[in-house]
Order: sequence, then structure tokens, then C-alpha cells
Amino acid sequence: MLTLFHHPLLASCRFIRLSFGEFGEEIALIEEKPWIRRKEFLSLNPAGSLPVLLAEGDQAIVGADVIAEYLDETRGAIKRDKRLLADDPFTRAETRRLVDWYLGKTETDVTRHLVRERAFKPVMGSAYGGGSPDSAALRAARANVKQHLKYTNWLAATRDWLAGDRLSYADLAGAAALSVLDYLGEVEWAEYPAAREWYVRMKSRPSFRPILSDRATGLPPVSHYADLDF
Repeated sequence: MLTLFHHPLLASCRFIRLSFGEFGEEIALIEEKPWIRRKEFLSLNPAGSLPVLLAEGDQAIVGADVIAEYLDETRGAIKRDKRLLADDPFTRAETRRLVDWYLGKTETDVTRHLVRERAFKPVMGSAYGGGSPDSAALRAARANVKQHLKYTNWLAATRDWLAGDRLSYADLAGAAALSVLDYLGEVEWAEYPAAREWYVRMKSRPSFRPILSDRATGLPPVSHYADLDF
């Protein structure tokens, strides 16, 4: 069984867990606190970032994009209609663009700040930069949430799935990012009906069940987090 070093409130880690789930493959999970920078973990990834997959032969594969490409090459190519990257090069490009949008831009604009201020800093300890949340960082991130939800709402309203006519890595990346925000209670779903309908479909998939069981130390999820009809 392969092993994933992850943190339950990082969208990039959720993305890889969802990807394995869609391929019907179980993985062992090791929760890593990235701010501690454990010596053993740094030996696998000197950058200290997550996720890191310990693959066949204990080979370390670092980063969500790289792991996703590895999965497509080793699992996806034989999945045919269940492949998470389309055969068409333009759809593949659109899928990669949206993965970068949700795991890159959404992370930079919104998710990283909300997770750090609300989930990480209270448990990090002063030696690692912990402490009280930065209210300015929270305000800025919350101001940016609306733009990302509006864009997701537009995608969901104009396409069957975010990147086209079938489920892809784009949907898993989008669901991973928004599930973190939903866990924190930062999404007003009533304002984004198409995005909500798409997210309900994603939450109902078997691959999502472990995500809905996630709990962060000292920070329980919003009450509707695990509800499939909310």
C-alpha cells in the first residue's frame, strides 16, 4: 500500500486523496504538521511542503501536480472513460489550468490564509510562529472568497463538469479547495446555486466519504459539513 504524507486541511492533500479514491485505491495516511519541519520528513522533501507520496519502492513523489501526473500515467491510462485527464489535448490543457486555479490561485488568494490563521496558528506554538489570528489576513482572504465562488458558479452553470462533459482532475481540485472552505464555514452556498449543486454531486461520490470524516485538532467543522443535502 502506498503512503501519503498529508494534512487534512490542505486542499492539495485532499485533491490527491480524492484522486486515489476515484481510482478505487486505498492509501495509508500519515498526518504531517508542515510547520514543524521534521528531519525525517525533510529527508523525503527538503522543501517541507505537502503532499508527498511514498510510492512503489519507497520512491518519494512530491507535490500535488506531480503526483496527479504520476497517477494518470500509472493508473489513469487504463481507466478509459474513468480517466481523470481526457485524451483530447485541449481538454487536458483546460483541466490542468483549473487544477492550477484551485490549488494555486485559490490557495494563494484565500485558502492558505484562512487555514493558517484559523486552524494552524492556534496549535502551532509560539516557537513555530503560532498565536492569535491576523484579522487583516482574514479580512483579505474573505474578500477574495466571493470571486472564486462566482467563477466556480459560472463554470458549474455552463458545463456538465468544471472542465467539460466528464469528471476530471479539475473537479477534484475544485472540490478539495471548496471543501476546506466549507469545513471552516466560509461559504454562503445560497448565493451560488450552480456551484452548490455541483458540490452536492461531488460530496455524494464514494471518494469523498473519507474527506467528510476529517477533523482538525481544536477546530470542528461547520454543522452541515458532512451533510449530503445541505
